[in-house]
Amino acid sequence: MRDRIKALTLDLLIQYGYRGMSFADLAAALDTTRANIHYHFGNKQTLVEEVLVAYTRDTIAGTAAVFELPDITLAEKIDRIVDYTRRKHDRYNHPGAGGRPWSLIARMRQDSTYLTPKGKEALQAFAEELYGVILRAVTEARDRGEFTPEMPVEDVAIQLFSIANSASPITQDAGSFDRLAQLYLGFSRIVVHAFGRGDDGAGAA
Repeated sequence: MRDRIKALTLDLLIQYGYRGMSFADLAAALDTTRANIHYHFGNKQTLVEEVLVAYTRDTIAGTAAVFELPDITLAEKIDRIVDYTRRKHDRYNHPGAGGRPWSLIARMRQDSTYLTPKGKEALQAFAEELYGVILRAVTEARDRGEFTPEMPVEDVAIQLFSIANSASPITQDAGSFDRLAQLYLGFSRIVVHAFGRGDDGAGAA
């Protein structure tokens, strides 16, 4: 029951935000009582905190798994991040009906005044860990010869981080996933063009 409550809470929070999710909604959808949900989680803030902490942890793990793949270029990793992100987007956006929220992180940033201190810490930690994952990937690509030694890894990393960290708002503003994909892939081409090592073909898009 705990897992069912958490899964439904995640879906409702992403779609409707903190104020749009209630124990009454959960109880009705799960054919249980509000008292049972209180039994498992105590109160709404505690439930949201647990769901958010798990979501940030899983999202970092999924992102790191792509950026830490061996034997492929940074450009190829960005291609795979696009695919990974598209799957998360498409879970809440049907073809031809884009522009809906799909990230709990983006949603809870908007509703941060309702979060517990631990929930707020989870959001901050996510951003810091995401930047760290990307910085390591860019540095590793430079150090193994994909890019020239002069490539400013921190500048490149912060730009890529900015796209990843704002992925959901970008798709919502554009009304589709296409704009986010264009940003990722356009950024990848620019970096390869500016700093790629043409002598061995590494980093070629």
